[in-house]
Amino acid sequence: MNIYRSLNHMIAYIEENLENEISYEKLAKLLGVNEYTMQKLFSLLCGIPLGEYIRKRRLSNAGADLFRGKKLIDVALKYHYENPTSFSRAFEKFHGIKPSQIKEQPDNLKFYARLTFSENISAEEPIEYGIEKRRPLVLYGKFIPTTETTISHDAPAFFQQMIAEYDALYGDFNYGMTVYEGRFVTDHLQYWVLYDHPVPGFTRYELPESTWLIFRSPSYQAKDIQAATAQFYSSFLPSSCPYTLRDLPDLEHYHDKVTDILIPIEDPS
Repeated sequence: MNIYRSLNHMIAYIEENLENEISYEKLAKLLGVNEYTMQKLFSLLCGIPLGEYIRKRRLSNAGADLFRGKKLIDVALKYHYENPTSFSRAFEKFHGIKPSQIKEQPDNLKFYARLTFSENISAEEPIEYGIEKRRPLVLYGKFIPTTETTISHDAPAFFQQMIAEYDALYGDFNYGMTVYEGRFVTDHLQYWVLYDHPVPGFTRYELPESTWLIFRSPSYQAKDIQAATAQFYSSFLPSSCPYTLRDLPDLEHYHDKVTDILIPIEDPS
């Protein structure tokens, strides 16, 4: 399967239905995965949550409609806003001007372009991985809020801060964890650093029994972990449809000078 050809089909369907209800079930079928995995792939490969992309495309077109003289209430309903007030708030946040200011400040309108993807994909080196079912896991940690665009900087900085503060007291950390907030609606995340044993003042976090895809990074270094994670989401997952992602956090397990990257999946059995 050419994932980028399928993404182009998804984008075409979205464009054809910006004024209609957009079926996530239909979008998932275009990728050959379930709805959860489809949204995860879209967010990672496109760099924006699916719902946010649709919202920006609609508001982009709404600016042109209002400039051409269409009524506010008609445009609000056309792009699936409940009322003119909620539409006006969203419009001002996106364009930086109120709908009533369009005629006076047309140069301030913003255009969010339709996504397109090259369908030429070069072959990559094989990726080694394992599949393992693990019992429920109880961890103890602290976190910082971050986003998909800033986590590559925020996570290593927070990890080093936690080491400086707690390593001498309680030893090496066992896990890192990425928790998604409002997944596919916003790009807000939590990045956690955790022990596998109770620590005073740390928050208890329990993960249920799950099956995990496991990839190994040869070190604890952030650049190596980020490279392995990026390879999974950009190369392995798009070409491995038999594996369906589960709505649980992604884990990093630090042990024996290596990092195991654990991605939760639905039990394939």
